[in-house]
Amino acid sequence: MPRVVRSRRKISVSLSRRVITLAAAVAVAVPLVATPGSAEHRGFSAVVRYTENGVPHIKANDFPSLGFGFGYAAAKDNICQIADLYVTLSARRSEFFGPDKPGNSAVGSASTSLASDLYFQQVNDSRVVEETLRQRPPLGPRQEAREVIAGYVAGYNRFVRERRITDPACRDAKWVRPIAEIDVYRHLHALGTMSGQALVMDQITSAQPPAAPVTAPEIPRDAAARVTNALDATKDMGSNGFAFGRDATANGKGLLLGNPHFPWQGGRRFWQSQLTVPGKLDVSGASLLGLPFVQIGYTRDVAWTHTVATPRTFGLYQLRLVPGSPTTYLVDGKPEQMTSRKVTVRSRDADGKPVDVERTLWSTRYGPVVGPALGLPLNWTTTTAYAMRDGNWGNIRSVNTWFEMAQARDTRGIVKALSDTLGSPWVNTIATDRSGNATYADVQAVPNITDELARQCSTPLGAAVFPSTGLAVLDGANTSCAWGNDRDAVVPGLLGPSKQPVLTRPDYVANSNDSAWLTNPAAPITNYPRIVGDVATERGPRTRMAITELDGKRFSRQAIQDTLFTDRSLIGQIAAGDTAKMCDTLPDVADACAAIRQWDKSYSTWSKGALLFERFWMKVPQGSWKMPFNAADPVRTPNTLNTDSPAVRKAFTDAVAELRAAKIPMDAPLGQNQYVVRNGERIPVHGAPNNLGVLNMQVPIWDPAKGNTELAHGSSYIQAVSFDNDSCPDVRTLLTYSQSTDPTSPHFADQTKLFSRGEWARGRFCEHEILTSPALKIVYLFQR
Repeated sequence: MPRVVRSRRKISVSLSRRVITLAAAVAVAVPLVATPGSAEHRGFSAVVRYTENGVPHIKANDFPSLGFGFGYAAAKDNICQIADLYVTLSARRSEFFGPDKPGNSAVGSASTSLASDLYFQQVNDSRVVEETLRQRPPLGPRQEAREVIAGYVAGYNRFVRERRITDPACRDAKWVRPIAEIDVYRHLHALGTMSGQALVMDQITSAQPPAAPVTAPEIPRDAAARVTNALDATKDMGSNGFAFGRDATANGKGLLLGNPHFPWQGGRRFWQSQLTVPGKLDVSGASLLGLPFVQIGYTRDVAWTHTVATPRTFGLYQLRLVPGSPTTYLVDGKPEQMTSRKVTVRSRDADGKPVDVERTLWSTRYGPVVGPALGLPLNWTTTTAYAMRDGNWGNIRSVNTWFEMAQARDTRGIVKALSDTLGSPWVNTIATDRSGNATYADVQAVPNITDELARQCSTPLGAAVFPSTGLAVLDGANTSCAWGNDRDAVVPGLLGPSKQPVLTRPDYVANSNDSAWLTNPAAPITNYPRIVGDVATERGPRTRMAITELDGKRFSRQAIQDTLFTDRSLIGQIAAGDTAKMCDTLPDVADACAAIRQWDKSYSTWSKGALLFERFWMKVPQGSWKMPFNAADPVRTPNTLNTDSPAVRKAFTDAVAELRAAKIPMDAPLGQNQYVVRNGERIPVHGAPNNLGVLNMQVPIWDPAKGNTELAHGSSYIQAVSFDNDSCPDVRTLLTYSQSTDPTSPHFADQTKLFSRGEWARGRFCEHEILTSPALKIVYLFQR
């Protein structure tokens, strides 16, 4: 049984208004499973101060103890989701859940547990993570990060061994098990490859040499469009990031809005915390489940956020095979044998009995062989095969990036952390500081494929897709087509930071998942290679709305919060009027016409007609504008809905029919039919999908009988951080889906209700703020 430990430390606030709970983990030693370079630590001691909404402020005198407190507290809130990640990464999903169950989408695209296991087992068999751990920083983790992870594993395991799980999703489940440090590092590695190999897990695990002669298919005329559509279909993350400098804030200091759009379910949820080792680290913000470092957050002097970026973090190589030997390819005229690896995973047969499944997987000097993927005919034929090289293969440098960002004193320090490590995977960074600098940096792990290399080495398929998609398909038969090496890149083959876009301004920088081009319209960025992103092309609706809302204005913390939650729709503003006129020409839709006319062009829970327009716009074909995009007027074009188009008119009548079938009135307030249900309680949700140009993006799940009754992804952890003359940052935060996935927790839906009402929570950073929280609860954790 845990025993109560009474604090000897004096707390300099009145305790009459709050209850201080003192508890401790059982004081027994837990053996740590060592990995190369692991941190040996004999004892842990951390204090966790919980404030409103169950946000833990974890404080310790050393980094192992900090990790211990994090691991225990995180497991208490989300044990089932985190344990599922570790089952997946250890390639045991088939064993526990069955081979035909879905993979874990938090770490990849595998359609089945068997495909997931085969993929992750071959990653584990390659020992790429273990080999990286043996390297010194910045390639391997810095010592402080190793210590945090060692402590995290001990804290997580402490909670698992106590068997105090209350979440019915995994209470008494055999797959909830203690972990080793290698599991956390494998998670880091898997996160890095989310925009590369993880996109084609099925195609890697199913690629096999042809058993009979097979000819290569022709290149589709619409190859580029196929790639675009395929990649769009994989997107379940987005974000807005706005940083304001001294010239654009009411007080002349820095201001930041971080608004990542991540999944509401699963292992890519965020979890809030503050991490403090006095004199060494003090950072608050949010972490993806299972990762004991703040990824999006703020300190006393700096605040930053991330947005999913446009660089293509992988490339393909087209292999020229030796006649009669489909597993041998030519490099500079010399034959080179593919590497075969027999991968074995434990699964179940039709009767549920254990059975081993073995499959041979193939790889090359460039990376694994893949089958048809990304909308392209990447068939393994008698003459040709395709291999993928992932720029994030071997990347666990992200721990160094996050740690060094948390120690930065200004935005220059943020850029230095990104540049020195090249550990940031697939995201832009938007930051501000106390001095009033606003900085955008798309500095990450990007293949060093210059435009010149693409021109010289693209195969015909590559020439068809690279200019518009950034996906390189290079000639694998020529070593001169290898990715380049830059002197300022810490990893060979990656683009050096000096070639990646960075912009610091005194007014503002903003990104909503488009390329760097219009980070600030007053200073367009154009000097980056195509693999990083496009230039002078149509911007997404959220980018256009962001510029419309931000340009030429001054903001306070409250003003930027209000801007996000107005839920105004750019598409509604430019297309609703024409839609209403079109509606008048259609039969039997008078109630729909009235609803569109009265709609306030927003996606607040009380907005009438919003759901009708959303269902309509989801069916409108792309490019249904009379006025096309004009690079000289990128914020206002394209515009003018083509209401003469039969497809547009049909989209509207289909939307009307859809709502009528669900018995939803055309003018029903959005919140009546866009909601989530938590413990039997219906909670209305505001926001709208990306293509409607609403900053507060939400991607709902449509139920034909009820409406939007759950959310797939959208606004998740949100932070508005302002600096002023006070040494404490002025902060408001919100975790839209709440801290815990355990339905028995008081923090299962508390912040979801705040979000529904458009309210925010106070971010408590300084000691006096934490200790004066009306919800303060203090828990002491220790282990000898």
